[in-house]
Amino acid sequence: MIQFFYENLPETVNTGYTTWMEDIILSEGKKLGEINYIFCDDEYLLKINQDYLQHDYYTDIISFDYVKGKTISGEIFVSLQRISDNASTLSKNYEEELKRVLAHGILHLCGYKDKSSEEEKEMRDKEDFYLNKFRENFS
Repeated sequence: MIQFFYENLPETVNTGYTTWMEDIILSEGKKLGEINYIFCDDEYLLKINQDYLQHDYYTDIISFDYVKGKTISGEIFVSLQRISDNASTLSKNYEEELKRVLAHGILHLCGYKDKSSEEEKEMRDKEDFYLNKFRENFS
């Protein structure tokens, strides 16, 4: 089950993306467990980054992996403020940037990393693949 929660924000995210996100999990050969997306602002996510990861910088997403075997579960914290800023900076559509980050979180839970340049390229390629799949099958 994929659930959406909000911290310090009104409910604004289109929850109609869940079928697409479930499709990503199945396409990766995994099973859906429990995934909680927690949408928040920059300051809320910065505090999580500082407290749990000892990083002192803003980010758009932090994933906590509770995966067991092929069953994908976790908590994914997303700064909607950072997504909006990134979309503006990159001259991207907000909804497209949001979908990219939603997919990014799931891909992390599926085992993809983005620490090295090779891992980052593979992650971007997967994000692009699933964004195209959304356009073809879910829009």
